Amino acid sequence: MSLSMFQASVPVYVQHLTGLSGVLQKAADFAAAKKIEPAVLLGSRLYPDMFPLSRQVREAINHSANACARIIGGDLPKLPDGEASFDELQTRISAALVYLKSLKAEQIDGTEDKTVIMQFSPTASREFKGQAFLLGFALPNFFFHSTTAYAILRQYGVEIGKRDFMGPR
Repeated sequence: MSLSMFQASVPVYVQHLTGLSGVLQKAADFAAAKKIEPAVLLGSRLYPDMFPLSRQVREAINHSANACARIIGGDLPKLPDGEASFDELQTRISAALVYLKSLKAEQIDGTEDKTVIMQFSPTASREFKGQAFLLGFALPNFFFHSTTAYAILRQYGVEIGKRDFMGPR
């Protein structure tokens, strides 16, 4: 049996966004227990030219929900923006999960050869076929930002592990 576009996207995103939500909850609890101002963690980066934790989380969410919207040819979901707290990031994850869970297999399956255009700036865009977009762009970007968020928190000593990152199955 072959793997469908739906199976390769929505369940993967839901599982790992749920894991990211749990990781953020552990980070919020850690900050409270250690009396660390949450803004310190949310503004932390692995390196000065990288996005901070809050932006890493936002980008992971964008690469999941927006990828599915692009694949089906729908409007990009309207998600909260400009999060400055763990609670606000949780709200954004919850909104993305509601959107992702509303998608049906028949909306996504069969889009392997659909043209998806990513507009990076007014003068820069890239054209993909659906499967190449999902497997070679959207999923890798999602995991890059999710992993970087995890690594930022881990470097501070937040007690999280692979099971937390993976989320519930």
